[in-house]
Amino acid sequence: MLDLNFVRANLGLVEDMLRRRGQDPAALLGDFRRQDSARRDAITRMEKLKAQRNSLSEEVARSKRAGQDATALIEQTRALRQEGERLESSASEAEAEMRSLLARIPNLLQPEVPAGKNEQDNLEVRRWGQRREFAFAPKPHWELGEALGILDLERAAKIAGARFAVYWDLGARLERALANFMLDVHTREHGYREVLPPVLVNSASLFGTGQLPKFAEDLFRCEGGDYWLIPTAEVPVTNLYRDEMLEEKQLPLSLTAYTPCFRSEAGSYGKDVRGIIRQHQFQKVELVKFVQPERSGLEHERLTEDAESILRKLELPYRKMLLCAADTGASSTKTYDLEVWLPGQGVYREISSCSNFEAYQARRANLRYRPQGGGRPEFLHTLNGSGLAIGRTWLAILENYQQEDGSVRIPEALHPYMGGEKFIPAASRERGVAAT
Repeated sequence: MLDLNFVRANLGLVEDMLRRRGQDPAALLGDFRRQDSARRDAITRMEKLKAQRNSLSEEVARSKRAGQDATALIEQTRALRQEGERLESSASEAEAEMRSLLARIPNLLQPEVPAGKNEQDNLEVRRWGQRREFAFAPKPHWELGEALGILDLERAAKIAGARFAVYWDLGARLERALANFMLDVHTREHGYREVLPPVLVNSASLFGTGQLPKFAEDLFRCEGGDYWLIPTAEVPVTNLYRDEMLEEKQLPLSLTAYTPCFRSEAGSYGKDVRGIIRQHQFQKVELVKFVQPERSGLEHERLTEDAESILRKLELPYRKMLLCAADTGASSTKTYDLEVWLPGQGVYREISSCSNFEAYQARRANLRYRPQGGGRPEFLHTLNGSGLAIGRTWLAILENYQQEDGSVRIPEALHPYMGGEKFIPAASRERGVAAT
């Protein structure tokens, strides 16, 4: 959320930012200056009336102490109280409308974010790794997983529905190995503190990170209470310190979490219907940072490099993309996407999105810190990124490490996490039943 005083003083800048994002300023902001003026006028009139009422109450008290008839003054006080209640209601309504308007305004974009209308205009920063040349036609992961007996989409559809998956045997073990490997790298090598948060959160948490109210249709809500399934561990981890004051000596604070994630994928009908690219439930290792404002640019680069290191250790070719203005999420001021190469499909696909939110989430969640040298508390800057999306890493391994005989070689970095297994063999088996 942007600061009201900033928007008021820089309305033209905010309107230009909306145009960069491909949005109509008039449709989103409406008559901002009129609404802001009406809000301030309502608050001013309410405060003036309160002062009048307080002064009149003191006069009533003086009249009573002097033994004078205060009936007329009491009636005036009662009338002022009623008028004050009306004005307070009007001011509260104007305040709520302004807060709702501010909550809809996306974050400012950093100057280096390129212009663009869609993902086709994203800027490639660099590529890493050599794309493997195959002596055979590489298969997509859904064919490989089914042939190996480790991926079962039909049974998943039977017990849950479309966009779910069941993993078997070494497929399930590979998913678990990836989670442990990623957490170990981030905690042991990159200095993150591991946390295991709830996967059910309240509305305040989703508002704090920017999912509510705008993206409610993308979420799963539980009936009978204020509970939502998390779309990413970013939500509970960022909200760990909601309405708290951190000390600057605690910063930068780096946390990592492994959780299942749940997304309704509203609006994605017909997209990625094959395989496990776009699922209602998937697992992810998340990276979250809380930093001082002057460090957020540097820490954004470091967080992105931490995510990249997983791809490098697994020797998976990828490219780093700087998202254009129209493709950058509403809460983010700058986002890098890491896209892994999938030879079975002949495309790069996003496997991590690393964003700098500056103070946008901090204002919504009231995340502040107290500077060491004294002075007024300041809003933190928050950052997050996938480190990585496990399902997409799983399928990237299948497609990049597939062998001509139908087996899949396991990356060397994962051997200790796979009990020494170096291959997922192309054994003949009924899907979901271990070979005998």
